[in-house]
Amino acid sequence: MDYRPLGRTGVQVSPLCLGAMMFGPWGNNDRADSIRIIHRALDAGINFIDTADVYSGGVSEEIVGEALAGRRDDVFLATKFFMPMDEADPNQRGGSRRWIIREVENSLRRLNTDYIDLYQVHRPSPDTDVEETLGALTDLVRQGMVRYIGSSSYSGSQIVEAQWASRERNLERFVTEQPPYSILVRGIEEDILPTAQRHGMGTLTYSPLAGGWLSGRWRKDSASRPTSSARPSARFDMTRPANQRKLDVVEELAQVAEWAGVTLIEMAIAFAINHPGVTSAIVGPRTMEQLESYLPAADIRLAPEVLDRIDQLVAPGVTINPEDNSYGAHTLTPHARRRPRP
Repeated sequence: MDYRPLGRTGVQVSPLCLGAMMFGPWGNNDRADSIRIIHRALDAGINFIDTADVYSGGVSEEIVGEALAGRRDDVFLATKFFMPMDEADPNQRGGSRRWIIREVENSLRRLNTDYIDLYQVHRPSPDTDVEETLGALTDLVRQGMVRYIGSSSYSGSQIVEAQWASRERNLERFVTEQPPYSILVRGIEEDILPTAQRHGMGTLTYSPLAGGWLSGRWRKDSASRPTSSARPSARFDMTRPANQRKLDVVEELAQVAEWAGVTLIEMAIAFAINHPGVTSAIVGPRTMEQLESYLPAADIRLAPEVLDRIDQLVAPGVTINPEDNSYGAHTLTPHARRRPRP
């Protein structure tokens, strides 16, 4: 497997990053099987794992920590914080210094490690000064608990604001951004990818299969259900015209993949990692069979004519169903608009 530079950090990572969201009650609750999947990914050359504190309430981190026993130094390990870890406590979440300092200790314990390679803010917060978050993360880097810091689902303007604050206040800067990206969800091509490239950031895209839409499970004659309750229901509501449009596009994409001599899964993942602005695509298998179907994509280079046919079906910069985007949620809420709703 070829490796790629992670922005300007000097670190080399695999083009496929193993996402651990499905390890635990949210997906595969068989710990031994999840560990086997992780080991198979490492043996295949993947040296990059991404998880989060909130995945299965911390169980995902525990499984990853157990799987990495004896192999920790061979892996670039990323995790995230921000999402609520206790719905009843408003302070067990967010980007405050208080929570970051507390939660990093919890993640280190669950991961059974004394350092995190990449510690990421899972979402931006409209209520927390970015300097508050960056200041706390800077302290963690200087203490050796964290090596690098990153953001997830930031808009272009939020990326720029964070980069400016880091330089202005002499704080550690976000070296990566983690946005959604797939053939069906191309909104980041317009602003976020170019912005990350201008700032020398690595980009770790998630959901290259669009939450299963590009896995072959979601077809007109066999509409399925999401395999995890963690996925937003609006992305799978078949009464929505945008989702009906996605079904039409998936049918045509399946034909393009057949014409190209690859599976739909391989084409979808290869599409993401073939973009020059993408460092790694996060793949989140629930089963060993799923992982095996993802691995060949690391070595596939899509021909220009294949990419042209994809562009004809979904134009660059277009997200068919806006519900599939995870950024912009705060700026588009009714109270933030020019004409608030009653």
